[in-house]
Amino acid sequence: MAAGGPPGSRPTECVTKVALSVSCKNLLDMDVLSKSDPLCVLFMNSSGSQWWEVGRTEKIMNCLDPTFSKTFVIDYYFEMVQKLKFVVYDIDSDNCNLENADFLGELECTLGQVVSSGKLTKPLLMKDKRPAGKGTITICAEERTDNRVVEFEVAGRKLDKKDFFGKSDPFLEFYKQTETGWQLAHRTEVVKYNLNPVWRPFRIPLQSLCGGDVEKSIKIDCYDYNNSGSHDFIGSFQTTLSQIQQSSLTYAAEFDCINSKKKQKKKGYKNSGVIVIKHCKTVKEYTFLDYIIGGCQINFTIAIDFTGSNGDPRYPQSLHYINPHGYNEYLSAIWAVGSVIQDYDSDKMFPVLGFGAQIPPTWQVSHEFPINFDPSNPFCEGIEGVVTAYQQCLPKVKLYGPTNFSPVINHVAHFGMQAMQQETASQYFVLLIITDGVITDMDETRRAIVNASRLPMSIIIVGVGAADFSAMEFLDGDDGILRSATGEAAMRDIVQFVPFRQFQNAGTAALAQSVLAELPDQVASFFNLFHLMPPREPSSP
Repeated sequence: MAAGGPPGSRPTECVTKVALSVSCKNLLDMDVLSKSDPLCVLFMNSSGSQWWEVGRTEKIMNCLDPTFSKTFVIDYYFEMVQKLKFVVYDIDSDNCNLENADFLGELECTLGQVVSSGKLTKPLLMKDKRPAGKGTITICAEERTDNRVVEFEVAGRKLDKKDFFGKSDPFLEFYKQTETGWQLAHRTEVVKYNLNPVWRPFRIPLQSLCGGDVEKSIKIDCYDYNNSGSHDFIGSFQTTLSQIQQSSLTYAAEFDCINSKKKQKKKGYKNSGVIVIKHCKTVKEYTFLDYIIGGCQINFTIAIDFTGSNGDPRYPQSLHYINPHGYNEYLSAIWAVGSVIQDYDSDKMFPVLGFGAQIPPTWQVSHEFPINFDPSNPFCEGIEGVVTAYQQCLPKVKLYGPTNFSPVINHVAHFGMQAMQQETASQYFVLLIITDGVITDMDETRRAIVNASRLPMSIIIVGVGAADFSAMEFLDGDDGILRSATGEAAMRDIVQFVPFRQFQNAGTAALAQSVLAELPDQVASFFNLFHLMPPREPSSP
């Protein structure tokens, strides 16, 4: 679920949250030997010509008629024109890099149009406004007035074997009943080669699942995943949330997975397997603002790349060169992100680390040193203090290498680990890494991120300069699950990567918006996952 709203504060009484779900039909087929692999990106524009990214759906392989499971939840301001742009791409890379993607069409509209229609279907257009073949896009809007979600733990037993040479690769789709038919509410991950799958625990907003009515019908379909995009139907059943919850009180709710075609043909047909709902519980889901207002403290750490590839700071070619106006890309990134996040940090004291430099007095290379050279007190007062410490540090160190991220990630993770002793959501840690390029310790960095994904921690990477940032895109797991070199999966996506130069002419507000776009959702989803409440109820004084 991607969350977004326009930058800057707005009166809360005029705002409501709206969930947007997206589907497409008849997309252009850009792949020679297979079908397009579509992904939809939502951009917003509140004023001027600057569009900023709100979020992305998942990528669906080999599909010209995708129904995306991931929704966009955005703030709807009745008194304001909020321009939306839905852009559909055919993704050819594993890291979902849009630069290498084929453009399949776009739709520009306003949020007001979508909300007033409830369901808006329009043709997709090319950049020159010609129709994108016969492609259409449908946006469904649903006001989110209920912050309850349903937690599920689901498994399958003895599912039908659909693959000739192996076992099935099952996944589930949950549908809500609407006046116009069944609407997708959630799609699980695929469990490979398994007729007795156990899916990862997941949550579905109560409104998305049944409109808040526990007696309303829910349909659950089970499919065998195929790379071709033509998935084999295993079976289906209908139930209600009330029925599931009643049945799962004692042990687990079990449902026969029925394939009606098979049932008609086969005498003595019983089922195509059993779906077991082991846990089904409705809980209140707190928002990012609930946690902040309820007393959660955001702790912000900055890590600055002092490797030799930045160039000698004394010369204008260097990314660390501070021009006569007191500007370089590092300083601009610090100002843009820090000025937003410092509002959530009550003491405004920021630890700032450097990495990749030889430091006095021994001139050993360090990948984790306080830029004020005071290990017992590495804090800088406010963003102004960070800027001053950075300017004073530059002439005292020798830029060197290599570019190792894992030490600074593990440094912050140590504090995240201590915070896990908390019984409420009182502490969350954000590490901002500003770097010029390629990571040297990729395996160690992947392991550090996978470990940090289980902690109250997020990592923001801002890439400065014009280096190859494909490794950074890989760490930003928008396209799927980041894994360590040994195959251990991250519990959640905690990395947000932004190339600074894309925002050079757009102003610091646009950079800050893009950099921090995923943070509110990361904070709220972590604490909700671990059932941690705000230190005090947000409504209490």
